[in-house]
Amino acid sequence: MTTTDSSSGSFDGERIEEIDVSTEMQGSFLEYAYSVIYSRALPDARDGLKPVQRRILYQMSEMGLRPDRGHVKSARVTGEVMGKLHPHGDVAIYDALVRLAQDFTMRLPLIDGHGNFGSLDDGPAAARYTEARLDATALAMVEGLGEDVVDFVPNYDNQLMQPEVLPAAFPNLLVNGGSGIAVGMATNMAPHNLIEVIGAARHLIDHPDASLDDLMAFVPGPDLPTGGTIAGLSGVRDAYATGRGSFKTRAKVSIESLTPRKKGLVVTELPYLVGPEKIKEKIKEGVQSKKLTGISDYNDFSDRHHGLRLVIEIKTGFDPEAVLEQLYRYTNLEDSFSINNVALVEGQPRTLGLKELLEVYVGHRLEVVTRRSRYRLQKREDRLHLVEGLLIAILDIDEVIQVIRTSDDSDAAKSRLREVFDLSELQAEYILELRLRRLTKFSRIELESERDELIAAIAELRELLGDPALLRALVSTELAEIADTFGTPRRTLLTEAAPSVASTSRRAAPVLEVADVATRVYLSTTGRILRVDLQEGAADGPVAPSRRTKHDAIRSSLTTTTRAEIGAVTTTGRLIRFSPVDVPAAPPSSVQLGAGVPIADYLGLTDKREKVLALVSLTSDAPLALGTAQGIVKRVTPGAWPSKPEFPVISLKPGDAVVGVVQGGDDDELVFVTSNTQLLRYSASLVRPQGPAGGGVAGISLSGGATVLFFGAVPAGSDAVVATISTSTATIAGADPGRAKLSDFADYPAKGRATGGVRAHALLKGEDSLSVAWVGVAPALAVAADGGVRKLPETLSRRDASGMPLDTVVGSIGGAVS
Repeated sequence: MTTTDSSSGSFDGERIEEIDVSTEMQGSFLEYAYSVIYSRALPDARDGLKPVQRRILYQMSEMGLRPDRGHVKSARVTGEVMGKLHPHGDVAIYDALVRLAQDFTMRLPLIDGHGNFGSLDDGPAAARYTEARLDATALAMVEGLGEDVVDFVPNYDNQLMQPEVLPAAFPNLLVNGGSGIAVGMATNMAPHNLIEVIGAARHLIDHPDASLDDLMAFVPGPDLPTGGTIAGLSGVRDAYATGRGSFKTRAKVSIESLTPRKKGLVVTELPYLVGPEKIKEKIKEGVQSKKLTGISDYNDFSDRHHGLRLVIEIKTGFDPEAVLEQLYRYTNLEDSFSINNVALVEGQPRTLGLKELLEVYVGHRLEVVTRRSRYRLQKREDRLHLVEGLLIAILDIDEVIQVIRTSDDSDAAKSRLREVFDLSELQAEYILELRLRRLTKFSRIELESERDELIAAIAELRELLGDPALLRALVSTELAEIADTFGTPRRTLLTEAAPSVASTSRRAAPVLEVADVATRVYLSTTGRILRVDLQEGAADGPVAPSRRTKHDAIRSSLTTTTRAEIGAVTTTGRLIRFSPVDVPAAPPSSVQLGAGVPIADYLGLTDKREKVLALVSLTSDAPLALGTAQGIVKRVTPGAWPSKPEFPVISLKPGDAVVGVVQGGDDDELVFVTSNTQLLRYSASLVRPQGPAGGGVAGISLSGGATVLFFGAVPAGSDAVVATISTSTATIAGADPGRAKLSDFADYPAKGRATGGVRAHALLKGEDSLSVAWVGVAPALAVAADGGVRKLPETLSRRDASGMPLDTVVGSIGGAVS
């Protein structure tokens, strides 16, 4: 039968102690918390590394995985670290290794990875598929480990030694940032630019009492690996002052014309740690919930060669800037980053501001350089001691050999050498191990040169260790060399722009669509289209430019509204519907057609021979009049337009083409000008309107193979002019400028429809036709084929005059901006 002694707490010879459960739980929890904080989750403020990261870099250095060597399997690195240094699972080790190699996570990656190391949306491949080696920056982190610059501590089973901290030739904690969750605390630090951080560290070395403002002159804010924009810097300053703060990051977005009629938002940089798939998901959710409007499509054109490129297409009629503002509000195109600068200082977690972080690092580097200098001094002194002994031996080498030969053993030889030549035990031992080939005259010269170099180096090191100012200057110089070697330009733009504020139900929804305001659309004779939104109360229209510019000869203009639907009629007799909402706009005070876009590209015309002749209203009561090269005229009944996006408005005969299109009433006068100098004018009321399918009627009688150069209309009672330019068909096109003439339209008598008209230009010897003709309200403006300004005669001539010679070739004539 088992018995228990209650007084002693023993049970069958075993001792049982009664303890308080709460005390045991508290102690165990504190031990666990300390282990997580110190050994796993928080980085050291000196080298900016967690233990697992430090062990990875150290073990890879011990394995010789340097940048000039080949990559090895990541699984091998993981196994070496786990088996020798890190007492945790391979998954944690591999995850840490992957992070050290990701250029979108680290501002200055420490590992050169080969293979799939993941992306912002996808994880890496398994460790057996990827390969790794140290990056050149990692060599700067471990440089000097063999010179007693840091303390070494036992590994988890006390069989190997590992560095307590790395020498860290640059401020890794600030440059690469870090994150970690411990027990009861966490850290989240933003990456910074190496050049800026080193600049601040060097300033602190020279000015230990520097203020935060002084340091922020060098480090104005974080520099994120993925670029982007930081909106608002007040939170950054709070973080630099107290160690805690937050800021908003925005994607880098530009508004581009995807096609002449389609605009889009092109994203080339995303906020830190935000991937394209996350953006796509948020946009999809926003569109489905009706929070986001005006978006027609989303495409990801990113690749490894061209980088990130996300294209968000905007619906016609929506303001891209307003849509972008909504995307900032409801998606991760604008994201928040909270700074919590918690790191280990002398084994204790502390929240550090910018100056404190730099002070800890500078103090660490001063200690590293001091220990390195002491180590090098000791090594050089030991070497000098041996060199001096060798020089003594070489000076009397015959006696040295005699002493050694007459000695019974090595111990006796060592003792006799010390007595005869007054050597130390180390010197005597070194001489005994010396090879005979070192006893040449040339070796003596080398030893004397080495002795002099060692004496100079020892003096320099002693001076360095004896003068703190020299020591600080050396640390500053080494930091500058690191900045020159590894520094890169800033990627993140810093702005004081206020970040977006999430909308609430009380706030009115912002207007995303382009306002439907009065506008005037211009089409130049060179085929460029431009929109001018009319100012409120500007009944007389926009102000014409004070001086002539390229492309400013107007073929057609139309007053409408921004979101209205209008038509463009081409030489093939097609009418194409479109809205001017996406046409480039210009201010009323500066109407320059050169700022517009080619209307052929805007409408997507594929046949280069097809030209747009006029812009027409689809809601006007005025009929549409068309004239063709073969002399056909047609007026189209207004309002009976098909609902198709494009349709014919005249049935053309084979080989025929439309040469002019106007929209006006019965009081207007229709005008034809032919290549054989004939001009015919008559009232528009003589032509009965037809439906769009009609082929028209005879408009002018042509003879001798002539064709119609110009067809248009002149409003009744207007001050119109006729401009004609003569040429010879025998000359090379563009070689003969010809002769130009301006005459008063009133000088030409009206004739009946389908007659031959009257002569509008007298041809001289060698001339046989007109190259350009135009009739319209003065002034008449001439341009070259490329839109360049050309001059016409300033005075009017008789209707049958021959005109004035031109200096340069005129490509087309049109009216002025009105």
